[in-house]
Amino acid sequence: MITLENIQKDLIGFLEQFNNFAGSYNYKVSNHLDLEILLDDYSSFITDEGNKQTWEQLKIQVSSDLNKLVRDLRKKSAHCVAIMEKHRALKLLYGSTEISDYFKNIEECIEEEFGSFQVSSKSKVLLVGSGSFPMTPLLIAKRTSAEVVGIDIDDEAIKLGRKVVEKLGNDSNIRLENALVENLDFVKEVTHIIFSSTVECKYDIMDQLYTLTNKNVVAAMRYGDGLKSLFNYPSREVDEQKWIMVEQILRPDHVFDIALYKKA
Repeated sequence: MITLENIQKDLIGFLEQFNNFAGSYNYKVSNHLDLEILLDDYSSFITDEGNKQTWEQLKIQVSSDLNKLVRDLRKKSAHCVAIMEKHRALKLLYGSTEISDYFKNIEECIEEEFGSFQVSSKSKVLLVGSGSFPMTPLLIAKRTSAEVVGIDIDDEAIKLGRKVVEKLGNDSNIRLENALVENLDFVKEVTHIIFSSTVECKYDIMDQLYTLTNKNVVAAMRYGDGLKSLFNYPSREVDEQKWIMVEQILRPDHVFDIALYKKA
């Protein structure tokens, strides 16, 4: 039986493990099997139906300690995901194509990213938070031939991501940049925007993009509420004079959900 005491104990255990791995990335291909297992276990934990019900009870017992635990888990797990993306990129560059359950979960989410607002060959897609292994640009480009630009604040992630695209992209129209949205040359032409769930300031960037983009742009906000907020930055209220949520894609078996926005 899952109890409040057990779930809190599990969370503290996860945080301890994430802290141990957070400083372990050494820019070399080494055995990160233990980190892969940890992220797969954590993904399973936050999508477990029994844990969701217990979490709702635990949430009622709001305390500064619990809030700090949530913030720390979100930050440290995101850091470890970034490590795993770099490791996966390096493994690919050295010839390995293995994929962990965590990445399979993410790639399955990508399939229905925009719901009824599908990407076509004429679309121009912006991904905020592309990471070291740019799965989303690669899959979009492969399926639709759309132009995709990914941005990230991690310069190493951009360099690795470009190498991954060069290896897997097959001359796809993908560009990765360490750039701010206001400095992107094609921002006025963007038709679809995707925000990574682990970008802390994603709603601030969406607000900024209101004046920079055209009136028909669609934004897909990846987020995690409830138990999923332990792995993703949660949803937020938006200025409804700028953006209106037109669709929610709730995926109980996946690590994040998606909210779709259009301009008011």
